[in-house]
Amino acid sequence: MRAFDRTAATRFPVPVDAALREAGWEPGRWNITQAEIWADALRAHTSPVGHRHTVFPAAVEAWAEFGGLRIVPAGPGRHIAPTPLVVDPLRGLHLARTLADLGRALGTEICPLGEETGGTGAALAIDAEGRVYSLDHTGDWYLGADVDQALATLLTGTTPTRLTATH
Repeated sequence: MRAFDRTAATRFPVPVDAALREAGWEPGRWNITQAEIWADALRAHTSPVGHRHTVFPAAVEAWAEFGGLRIVPAGPGRHIAPTPLVVDPLRGLHLARTLADLGRALGTEICPLGEETGGTGAALAIDAEGRVYSLDHTGDWYLGADVDQALATLLTGTTPTRLTATH
């Protein structure tokens, strides 16, 4: 691994950048071949009652840049415990109906992004505009307007926004 100057300006907050680099991310990382494999697998999957995933550019781009990374927070959380995660859309393969239902409620399409691995097993999802959500047994949560903000929310332990009927 290359040395990293932690004082240089980065795209992410320092603890997020450190966790991403430890997981193998670096600026310019782009594995479109793997992203297309995931896209094909999701498109090919049909639930037993006929639900299918939608795949769109925001999801494919997120998978190409961050796909396959197992990211572990590098420090304590700001408000809550920071959350480790894996970016692997196939973790949400069997959630086509759940994600379609959430998408209808929000007026958008939603696709799997990965999974929180810190014990909750929460599903991570992305919408057609690039916004990111977490779905767990306690509810649905808004993590950020894009993948960068969502990673910062999860890895810095910032309290996410609970989705309600008015959100």
